[in-house]
Order: sequence, then C-alpha cells, then structure tokens
Amino acid sequence: MFKPEQLKYTKDHEWIFIDGNIGIIGVTDYAQGELGDIVYIDIDPKLSEISLGETFGTIEAVKTVSDLYAPCSGKVIELNKELTDHPELVNAEPLGEGWMIKIEIADPSQLNELLDLDAYNSLIGK
Repeated sequence: MFKPEQLKYTKDHEWIFIDGNIGIIGVTDYAQGELGDIVYIDIDPKLSEISLGETFGTIEAVKTVSDLYAPCSGKVIELNKELTDHPELVNAEPLGEGWMIKIEIADPSQLNELLDLDAYNSLIGK
C-alpha cells in the first residue's frame, strides 16, 4: 500500500505513484468514498496508451458512473486484472490493491503539473 505523501494527484481525484519512468495509477480514497460501493471498473483490455487529461476508462458505483482521467501520457504496460472480478478492492484499498493501470511515463515534465498531498488536501477541503 502506498502512503499518501508518496503520490502525486490530479484535480479529478486520480493518483500516480512514480518509480523511475514507471507510473502506477488509481483513484484517491476521497474519490472512492464519494462514489460509494464500486461495482465495475471498465478499462479496455486492449488499451495500449493513455494521454494526459484524456479518459482511459470508467468506474461504476451503485449510484453513478465516473470517468477515469490520465494524470500523464504513457504506454500501458499492465492492467490490474484483479479488478475485473473484485472491483470492491478500490473501496477496500484505493491506495494499494485497488490500483488501476501501470504505465511507462512518456513525458516526465507532465508530472510537474500534478498536486502534492498538501495541495490535494486543500482541493478537497481537508
């Protein structure tokens, strides 16, 4: 499980953990709490690339469906296949087993636009 201070955040409530040129992306604890019980994660298994700010999938809760936005551009190297049968992992461990995709970061300078934990907490009124 990642620590909140290890992550960078988008204003759309995605997080990214950066390890060299690899990024692991998920949704924040705040986002999963607002969505409620998550019942389905829809990310195209053939997805090969994501682009900064563009939708890469959807997350479906009992009450609503929300888009997932890319925090940066990159080549998709892995999808969290566990979410197919266990979307509730996003509720249980949004900063751990509930991660969504792993990418090879195309342009590290895009990460400079993301929020740190303090800025994200300000955004959500924490």
